[in-house]
Amino acid sequence: MADTAPSAVWGYRGLYVLIAAGLLFLRLLPLGSEAGSWPAPDLLFAMTLTWVLRRPDYVPALLIAVVFLLEDMLTMRPPGLWAAIVVVASEFMRGRAALSREVSFVVEWLIVGIVMVASVLAYRLMLSLVMLPQVSLAQSVIQLVLTILSYPVVVVVSRLALGVRKPATGEVDAYGRRL
Repeated sequence: MADTAPSAVWGYRGLYVLIAAGLLFLRLLPLGSEAGSWPAPDLLFAMTLTWVLRRPDYVPALLIAVVFLLEDMLTMRPPGLWAAIVVVASEFMRGRAALSREVSFVVEWLIVGIVMVASVLAYRLMLSLVMLPQVSLAQSVIQLVLTILSYPVVVVVSRLALGVRKPATGEVDAYGRRL
């Protein structure tokens, strides 16, 4: 019950913003930017889906939208497109958070992978509809595969280092609502 106190929820929301800022800072650093290098996995997207499945109250949709809109602005992507796609994907996963408690991790990983693939396909489709330049398909696929493969690592780090775990069956928050 101590993890679900309002101050703990706000603490985890602040931690999410700090981690997002750190990941965005690392992404903006000119490290490994030579031609032909592999793209890094989208750890912020993986972390967002991880936290939404484990503790939906830690990452509300508005917070996700603001974080990803800021990322869109700083990485010079079309403002709001990736943010909207991530919010839709995270809300889809939020609706399945209770179901994820009952399935094995492999099934959860498969569902998250499918959502990630659908998100990247939607992003590329929207960019192609408005005829905006985009990275090559090979680069997108490599980043997508690396993001899907990094999901278990993000889950383990979130669980062991940060304490973001799935709620137990019947666990309630400070207001008496079921988690």
